[in-house]
Amino acid sequence: MKRFTGHREPWGEFVDVKINAPELLTKEIKRKAMGRVWVSGVCDPYQPVEKDYRLTRKCLEVLFKAGWPVTVQTKSALVLRDMDLLLTSGNVEVGFSITTADEKIRQIFEPGASPIRERIDALNTLHDQGIKTFAMIAPILPGAETLPDALDGAVDYVLADRLNYHYANSVYREQNLAWALENRFFAEMRPKLAAGFKRKGIPLQILF
Repeated sequence: MKRFTGHREPWGEFVDVKINAPELLTKEIKRKAMGRVWVSGVCDPYQPVEKDYRLTRKCLEVLFKAGWPVTVQTKSALVLRDMDLLLTSGNVEVGFSITTADEKIRQIFEPGASPIRERIDALNTLHDQGIKTFAMIAPILPGAETLPDALDGAVDYVLADRLNYHYANSVYREQNLAWALENRFFAEMRPKLAAGFKRKGIPLQILF
C-alpha cells in the first residue's frame, strides 16, 4: 500500500489522517448496496491518533445509523472507548489481531501495539457485553500454539493464516527466526492450532 501514498518514510512511521472520511462515507453509502463493512483490512482503525480525531467513531456512527453490518478489526484496546456505540448496533462484531501468545515475540514484530494480555482482556470485556468477538492469528508467529488456552471464553471464532507478505522478512532473519517463515513451520502449527481450538470448542477457520 505504501506505493500509493507518496511517502518515503518506512512503513509504520507515517499516517495520513483523512479528516473528511465521515462526510464521504455518508454520501457513499447512499449509492451502494448494503453489505458488511470491514473496519479495517489495511490500517488499524484505532491507531493512537484516533484518540484525538475520533474518525473511526464518527464513521461507525454513520454506518450504525444507516443499519449497516460492521466488522471491526484492531490491535488496540482503544476500541473499548466506543463500547457505548458498539452496543447500539445489532449487527457488529469486533476482532483483535493476535499473532502469538509470547509477549517477547509480540515486542519484536508489533512494538507499537497493545500487549497481548490487554487485547485478550478487551476481547473478554466485549464478549461479556454480548458483542460477537473473534481473533485473527495472522501471520502465525512462534508462540501461537498456546492461544487456544489464552482465548478460551473470549471469542466466538478464530481465523488463522500464514505470512502472505515479505516486508517483515528482514525482522525474522535479524532475530534468528527465519525458520518461522518456512512451509514446515506452518505445516506443524496447523494441526496444533486445530486440535487446541477444537478442544476448547472454538470454531477455527484456517486460511492456508
